[in-house]
Amino acid sequence: MSAQVGGPKPQTGAIAVVANATDPARRPDVLFRVRRDEDHQVSAWWMVGAFVAVSAAAIALLSFVPGGA
Repeated sequence: MSAQVGGPKPQTGAIAVVANATDPARRPDVLFRVRRDEDHQVSAWWMVGAFVAVSAAAIALLSFVPGGA
């Protein structure tokens, strides 16, 4: 006799959350997921801003390294 896998009750909490989800975009285990239109594209300015922020953070952190100019 073989044991039945995937019976009527999920074995883990994550599977239970997915199984009970009525709207996958608003599951409680997903923090920042937002439902958007099919043809929605992110503005290029978000990527420019992210590049500037990461560059500024890298320069700020490197200023703490001794022996710099």
